[in-house]
Amino acid sequence: MKNRIEGKAYVLGDSIDTDQIIPAAHLVYSMTEPDERRMYGRYACTGVPNEQAGLPDGGMPLTDPEAWTSEFKVVIAGSNFGCGSSREHAPFALQEAGIEAVVATSYARIFYRNSVDGGFLVPFESRERLVEQIRTGDDIVIDVPAGTLTQMPSGDVFLLNPLGDVADILRAGNVFEYARQAGFIS
Repeated sequence: MKNRIEGKAYVLGDSIDTDQIIPAAHLVYSMTEPDERRMYGRYACTGVPNEQAGLPDGGMPLTDPEAWTSEFKVVIAGSNFGCGSSREHAPFALQEAGIEAVVATSYARIFYRNSVDGGFLVPFESRERLVEQIRTGDDIVIDVPAGTLTQMPSGDVFLLNPLGDVADILRAGNVFEYARQAGFIS
């Protein structure tokens, strides 16, 4: 896990579910085969309705249809992000698209755990609703140790909830690496 995450924001609405993050039609690809795993990045968020995707005036795709990864680095979301089925493919697809962190008002528990356990991305909870204050394409900087998100170029700073114990898992890379490093498994 980096100490600083910076890049463009991609703003989504409330109750974005795992079937919207990666539609079931795209679960046919291997998560381990390099030529196939990148397809998850290409199709990430293609199930999100236009009114909840990117821009309020009709939306925009997370990943350009001709690209394998996105120009965006951080998803800013409303409440209940990652609800729906328990598939680990959802945070994996966002990671494959180039997303390094999600900042949401709240998460579905299984999405949050899958993000942390797999070490796919950093799931921050915002202390206030940021989807009305940050726009798709805004440059942002997350200071991970300080727990702050800065919107550029305005310089507005927003506090994020501490990562707590999950920070150790994310620093290790995933829950299994953490367990090895902590001596829980060999």
